[in-house]
Amino acid sequence: MTNPRAGLLREWLAERAVADALAWLDEKHGAIADGAPDSVFFMNYSAASRRFDRTPLALDESALRAADAAVPGWRPQAWEMMHTARAVLLCALPDGEAFAPTIDKLLDAADIGEQIAAYQALPLLTQPTRLVARAREGTRTNITAVFQAIAHNNPFARDHFEEAPWNQMVLKALFVGVPLAPIVGLDERANAALMRMLCDYAHERWAAGRVVSPELWRCVGPHADDDAIRDLARVLAQGDDDARAAAALALRTSPHSRAAELLSKHKELASVSRSWNDFA
Repeated sequence: MTNPRAGLLREWLAERAVADALAWLDEKHGAIADGAPDSVFFMNYSAASRRFDRTPLALDESALRAADAAVPGWRPQAWEMMHTARAVLLCALPDGEAFAPTIDKLLDAADIGEQIAAYQALPLLTQPTRLVARAREGTRTNITAVFQAIAHNNPFARDHFEEAPWNQMVLKALFVGVPLAPIVGLDERANAALMRMLCDYAHERWAAGRVVSPELWRCVGPHADDDAIRDLARVLAQGDDDARAAAALALRTSPHSRAAELLSKHKELASVSRSWNDFA
């Protein structure tokens, strides 16, 4: 397989799939790589569900290290065999002018499982800049599993989204109720505009009498302005145990002059040993 990432996927499948299924996959991968018509790719991409089931790969630590070495930040621990086989076929598409249009045509007609496989595979594919618009469109979906295929354990958004669509994706995660912790690059791509969006969202939730996810404050602390510090002070004074612990974590990351002062007034939180993953 010319794409070394596809070779890694096949190795994982070889440890789990039956020989007939692997032989079928190798044959179809070869035909697609040799320039078979789009119809052949589409037909076999869909047909992979008849050869591979939805059993999770359940990768061990060694495999996950290999994934991260191949694509920094790639975390395929939740991938299923069917999605993995489809990713192998995606990696076989020739790297030419027709590549991105073929992905577009695939996603225009794909069912949910086919969309998940395609979006999960984005960081493995060539021509990433030509796929950004499609990935952004995917984050607008109301189908949670499809949104998570892009937003969770997938470095594509970290590496290729500009600030505005990145911020919208993080906010959308909170809106649809999925955790922030699996978003690759969440801390390194936190920014002042996102901080303000999240604080505004928290105020909307408070005004409606709704709960604010403790994870929201993770991206607020490092860029907190005076208003955000006041919001964190409110959480320390009025929040439940999870909210107060999250506010304390956020303040520990804040360079704001009042952050240490606020923490000193709540010494009971000084010894809290929780991490952001505890809130996911």
